[in-house]
Amino acid sequence: MVADFNVAKSPKDIAFYASLLAAAFPICQMMTIMYWSRLSDRIGRRPVLMIGLLGYLVSFLMFGICRSFYWALFARCINGLLAGNVAVIKSVFAEISDDTNRPRMMALLPLMWNLGSVGGAAIGGIFADPTHQYPRIFGHMEIFRVFPYLLPCLIGCSITVFGLVMGIFKMEETLVREPASRTMDIRMSLTSPSSSTSTLATESTQLLTEPAQPKQRSMRELLTPTVVRVMATNVVMGLGVAMSDQAYPIFAASDLSDGGLGFAARGIGFSLAVSGVAVMYLQLVAYPKLERKYGALYCYQRGQRMLIPVYLAIPFLSLLTSRLEESIDANTHVSTLPSWMSHALGEYTLWLLLVLLLLARTTGTVLAFTSINLLTVNLAPSKSELGFMNGIQQLAMTTTRIAGPIMAGVIWTWSIKHSFPYPFNSHMVWVLCAALTALSLRMSHKIPESVNTFAAGNNKRDTADDV
Repeated sequence: MVADFNVAKSPKDIAFYASLLAAAFPICQMMTIMYWSRLSDRIGRRPVLMIGLLGYLVSFLMFGICRSFYWALFARCINGLLAGNVAVIKSVFAEISDDTNRPRMMALLPLMWNLGSVGGAAIGGIFADPTHQYPRIFGHMEIFRVFPYLLPCLIGCSITVFGLVMGIFKMEETLVREPASRTMDIRMSLTSPSSSTSTLATESTQLLTEPAQPKQRSMRELLTPTVVRVMATNVVMGLGVAMSDQAYPIFAASDLSDGGLGFAARGIGFSLAVSGVAVMYLQLVAYPKLERKYGALYCYQRGQRMLIPVYLAIPFLSLLTSRLEESIDANTHVSTLPSWMSHALGEYTLWLLLVLLLLARTTGTVLAFTSINLLTVNLAPSKSELGFMNGIQQLAMTTTRIAGPIMAGVIWTWSIKHSFPYPFNSHMVWVLCAALTALSLRMSHKIPESVNTFAAGNNKRDTADDV
């Protein structure tokens, strides 16, 4: 898409502009995410979620009809400014759950995120420029010739419209406001000049009708060494994942001479779609069993251990592809196999290895992100601090989604413009992802095992006992 805008001076600069486009959303989201969160506390979760979905709908249409880089950048900014759903949906999940199922409910969030990320990328790659990819079906539709990226955006709009309809007609408000206390009415009826016990009666009635409010801890009290360690490893791990998420489509689309795979948009979309199938099984079936048996901290560390070798291995697929093509071309005249069969075997080998690596990458990402969500919830000393913990984590993840794409694009562009040896060639961005994950893994070993326990569930305040 960025290449079609003709904004890059050379093909090697495309990654830089693609990174700017990717970073625009989280930058703008960070500016307004606290505003939408506070607004949901005043007017409710449901209306803010509906506003967010309406913002997605408008920005998707704008993005689909853009014909310049700066128009696309503007559409991404509008999308980010109106994207308050991420923070608000965590509050919804917390409000519809209890101590027995809150960790499981929070574990559903990365499932939705992974399915959306993988599915969205796959839809974009498979349905982009349909007049050229599927000329028999869309070749006569002028609108898709003028706006080659409109079709995947329309598919996204249809999904958003479905969410809006379900939200309007099916979703109930989860923010339950306490009914106005009847204390004042009782106080007025009991208080009179002739009543010698009015003050005592009023105070006793107030104690019975108004629950004791837990004292809010200060930020200094909440940011314990354990919390700081968990958030620090979250940032480092998230930065590596954000860089790899941006680096993979660039790597897949780049020429073999630049250390890529030379895939077209359809090939990139299919490769990402494979991960979407794995996410559902891992999140719904495998992860709950692993977490129940070993704990969230162990799963977090295991996921990072899987990601490190995957990051280091992915860029070698380009070298393998180049060597396979050279070998096939050199042996075509002496081989007993037809040339088309030799090429097919080479392509199948590439796809087999690629799918295995992507499945391993998806497994590691699911283990890491699901576990860090559970660890964040477990860190809250009481339910009244759940919002603070989720807010800190969301701010940390937004920061990595800003820095990760930009870093990946800049490093990839720099590495392929120079002829430096390994690891400063096209492998550099992947080596850095592995190094960040290794650092995060080492930091996680200083986290105590107590984070596997939901602290708020062990710190209940019984108002009746207090009274």
